[in-house]
Amino acid sequence: MIALHDSRNPEYRTPTGALPTGKYVTLRVHTDAERCWLRLWWDDRETLLPMRRAEDDKALFRRRLKLPAEPGLLWYYFVLEKGGRRYCFGSPPDGLGGEGQLYDHEPPSFQITVYDPAYETPRWMAEGVMYQIMPDRYCAVDPVEPPQGHLHKSWDEPPEHCVDEQSRDNCASDFFGGNLRGIASKLDYISRLGVSVIYLNPIFRARSNHKYDTADYGMIDPSFGDEADFEALCRQAKEKGIRVILDGVFSHTGSDSRYFNRYGHYEDIGAYQSKDSPYADWYTFNHWPDDYACWWGFDSLPNVKEMNPGYLDYIVTGKDPIVRRWMRRGASGWRLDVADELPMPFIREVRRAVKAQDPDAALIGEVWEDASRKITYGELRCYCLGDTLDSVMNYPLREGLIDFMNGQITAPELKRRLDSLYECYPPPFARSLMNLVGSHDKARVISRLSGEEPEHRRPEDRDCVPLTPEGYARGRERFIKIWRFLCALPGMPCLYYGDEAGLQGGDDPFCRGTYPWGHEDAGLIEAIREINLQRRKSRAAQWGDLNLTANGDDSITARRTFKGETLEVTLCRRDGDIQPSGQENKTENSGNA
Repeated sequence: MIALHDSRNPEYRTPTGALPTGKYVTLRVHTDAERCWLRLWWDDRETLLPMRRAEDDKALFRRRLKLPAEPGLLWYYFVLEKGGRRYCFGSPPDGLGGEGQLYDHEPPSFQITVYDPAYETPRWMAEGVMYQIMPDRYCAVDPVEPPQGHLHKSWDEPPEHCVDEQSRDNCASDFFGGNLRGIASKLDYISRLGVSVIYLNPIFRARSNHKYDTADYGMIDPSFGDEADFEALCRQAKEKGIRVILDGVFSHTGSDSRYFNRYGHYEDIGAYQSKDSPYADWYTFNHWPDDYACWWGFDSLPNVKEMNPGYLDYIVTGKDPIVRRWMRRGASGWRLDVADELPMPFIREVRRAVKAQDPDAALIGEVWEDASRKITYGELRCYCLGDTLDSVMNYPLREGLIDFMNGQITAPELKRRLDSLYECYPPPFARSLMNLVGSHDKARVISRLSGEEPEHRRPEDRDCVPLTPEGYARGRERFIKIWRFLCALPGMPCLYYGDEAGLQGGDDPFCRGTYPWGHEDAGLIEAIREINLQRRKSRAAQWGDLNLTANGDDSITARRTFKGETLEVTLCRRDGDIQPSGQENKTENSGNA
């Protein structure tokens, strides 16, 4: 049996890629089969359609389809018959599409993402460069002692790794005093870096240094400042052409919060204190008060019922909901923490609220896998149909680039991973992707690229181990290479604070060190700055059609074209002449008041 279909080749699928509702697509398979059927799966229902031979090529079967009127995922493969036997032809076993193969059983299906033709994402996402900041670790202006925990004596000390034996959670009780006024004081630097969007990790009142255990959504954490400081930061940033995105932690709160109030630190009667609390129905108690549903088993993070009317009203749909309140005070959108653990109807409500407040605002989700077909709790979810998110954190890109540079995959394998994403993502979504190589949840990119830092360490093995000079130089060179390549791809490049300055560090908490004011790698900053500015100027980098080419196993080229402008960037993993003195050009001025 001979058969060929390539979902990314217009000879076999016209047009290729994700498509709007109601459009037509023609599917073809080249085969010596005697008969051929197209098997479709849509809306939990199977359909088997006969395919017809092409008049000019008897070995080519074809079928023209009108796509459904509603957004969703259309799955297909082919059923072939020859000599009384039936075969299936589907996607390769990895499910990444492209050139398929024959099976003697039901195969993985090819995917067509059918999206809302009215789906638009903000232009500034395609054209911008993002900068992620953990406020406590960026810059301190008149730092204050936290009410719980302690303030480091020196800004240059490493973060502490302390695990609470009872909760199994990181204590996260060491603070450095970074705050909103500190960030505002560095806006000139951030602007010169080519940044147009700041994404802040949580800034609302919470017990920990990372603030993912929200205590009060309506209040800026006192260690970061107050509402006036936030408004001033947004206003001053806007004057420099910079937007501010907030982190929304809506799948859980802190147990030490005004809503749960396990420790009685708040005047409100919390759900832990009374079944008659106005917040009692926000949470799920197996046995009140000590046995309750919590995020990944951490009892410091009780889960909320997002679709509970009281919680939904407070966060999204009420007269002055949290989502819209902080946008009115200056935010240009939200990043949703653990978006893939939030109910889809909740995300749709958040989207409606965000767009009602500002149609040009952004809604970004934390989704670590292909966001067009994420499976969570047994449910298949698609976040790029036009009814939920504008963008996701592009972890598949991060993993692919680092795996390639570290010699774990070849250039054709990297190309295959990326081609699959761009095939499944609608163009508005692809242009808005949050393209990152560093984040608060991953070891620092230079450390990962050094060859000296594994992808994960066991908690008991975590320590702040500096790189060797050779390791730093290797990681630095590779980082510049992948940042240049990343900035040539569709999406919004996102720089994790301090990566541009040479920060090192392993897994949490050591990926959350302080920005090294006065000890920066100035040469690295300038290299990243130049790449960012080139990206900001290039219409091809922002809007161009993409073609990826693998040049053997060790090199891949991204080619973007837009209205006569062409951009080509090649990523080669062979290291150049690496000099261990990679940090020889350092600035000396301290950045903390």
